[in-house]
Amino acid sequence: MEQLTKALASLYVLYEANRNNNFVYENEAQFRSFYVLLHLDSKNQQMEESLSYWFRNVPSPVMKSKEMHFARQVLRFYRMGNYKRFLCTVSSEASYLQYCIIEPNVNEVRALAISYINNCCYKLHPYPLEQLSKLLMMKELDVESLCHACGLKITSDDGENKSLPTKQTTFSIPKESLQSHELVGLQQ
Repeated sequence: MEQLTKALASLYVLYEANRNNNFVYENEAQFRSFYVLLHLDSKNQQMEESLSYWFRNVPSPVMKSKEMHFARQVLRFYRMGNYKRFLCTVSSEASYLQYCIIEPNVNEVRALAISYINNCCYKLHPYPLEQLSKLLMMKELDVESLCHACGLKITSDDGENKSLPTKQTTFSIPKESLQSHELVGLQQ
């Protein structure tokens, strides 16, 4: 990922150095969308300028491209904490390379969703893991693993249906990076 970031930064510098007012390079929209996806999390932003300033310098035809539209949507959903729209958009629209760039953020978004469900769930009854697995677009066994990584306990009823009891006070975002889990339903 670090090498990809360096390569994209080099391309960014080349695009800017050779900027012609009305000319857009063939793959410029794609590469600029990768730049946005690499900077979803503002903590990871290595350049001094903010993305909002960066967007102002992107040529209009690039901003109107489908690649940049996708990147801006994903950025918006990520920053708003809208985990459902984030996961659905990534699943249905991401190219393979876009998904590779976004993948480290997918489990962060899932952990955030589990936090929301644990703390703010509309019901005091346990949340079925089967439903949570559909919501987070991951296998039920992987949901259980993620819940454990976040310090949450899973319960089972007599029929071996597993649930996440809500309002657990032990939730925490793991300090180490989360294990990557497949995005079920990813369109490839």
